[in-house]
Amino acid sequence: MNREELIIKWLDKSLNSQELEQFKALEDFDELVKLDKSINYFKAPEYDTSEGLETILSSVSETKKPNQNWTTPLTRIAAIFILGFSIFYYTSTLDTTIDTLASEKSIIELPDGSSTNINALTTLSYNKKNWKSTRDVNLNGEAFFKVKKGSTFNVITENGTVTVLGTQFNVKHRENFFEVICYEGSVSVTNNIKNTVLKPGDSYLILDGKYIAKEKETLKNPNWINNKSYFKSIPFKYVINEFERQYNVKIDTQNTNLSKLYSGSFTHSDINLALKSITLPFNLNYSITENTIYIASE
Repeated sequence: MNREELIIKWLDKSLNSQELEQFKALEDFDELVKLDKSINYFKAPEYDTSEGLETILSSVSETKKPNQNWTTPLTRIAAIFILGFSIFYYTSTLDTTIDTLASEKSIIELPDGSSTNINALTTLSYNKKNWKSTRDVNLNGEAFFKVKKGSTFNVITENGTVTVLGTQFNVKHRENFFEVICYEGSVSVTNNIKNTVLKPGDSYLILDGKYIAKEKETLKNPNWINNKSYFKSIPFKYVINEFERQYNVKIDTQNTNLSKLYSGSFTHSDINLALKSITLPFNLNYSITENTIYIASE
C-alpha cells in the first residue's frame, strides 16, 4: 500500500495491524501524529483557519530535515482538517429556517421543547446555537406557539414583537395585517402604534396601519389548525389572500368590491364548499379555469 493510501486510512481510523506498522514506518510519522494532536486542541469560538494552518506548518517545518519532499502531502492533510472544521463551525452558527408552501402546514419542535404550528406560506427562523441565552424567533406569516416556561421568548416580525415567558398564542403577520391572540398565560405586544399586554382571550389587531378592537376569543386554539379560516369584520381582500394561500390558487376578483367587510369562515379541505362560503354572503358568482378562480358580481 502506498504512502497516501496509508495516510487516508489512518485519518479514517481503518488501518489493520499490518498497515499500522507500515504507517509507523513512514519517514514523517512523527510529524503526522503531531499534526493530528494539534488539530484536536482547536476550539470553535477562537478558531482562525489561516492562522491555524500557518502555525501547524511552521511547527512541523522546524522539526523536519531539509531536502525531503514532505510539504505538499502534509499541507494537503492540514488543509483537509482545517477546511472540514471551518465548514462545520460555519454551518453550526447559521439560523434554522422553515418555509411552508401554499396549502402546506407544518409542526416543529424548538430546541427547548416549545412547539409551533406553522400556517401556509410562512417563513420562521431561529438560531439553535444561541437558543439557551436568546429564545428569538423571526416570523413572516402565521404561527401558533406553545412556549415552555423559561427565559424571555420573542416572536419578531416587521410589524411588532411579541414577548412571553411561557404561554400559548397565535401571531399572524401578513402585508398590512398584524394580529396576536393570547390563548394561555399572558403576552406583551410591542408595536409603534400601540403597546399592550394580552391575557387569555385578548386579541391585538393592526389592519392597514390602524389598531382594531376585537371581541374576546373563546376558542382554545386557532381555527386554521383545524383546517378552517375564520374572519370577523375583515375586508374581503384579506379573505381572498388567505384563500389563495390555503388552496394554492390565483383568484381574479374582476369588479368585486374588496373593501366590504366579511364575517364567516371557509374550510381548507373542500374548495367548492369554501368558495360558496365566501361568495354567497355577497351574492357573487365564481368559475374555475385550471388554476385560476374568477369571482364576479351577479
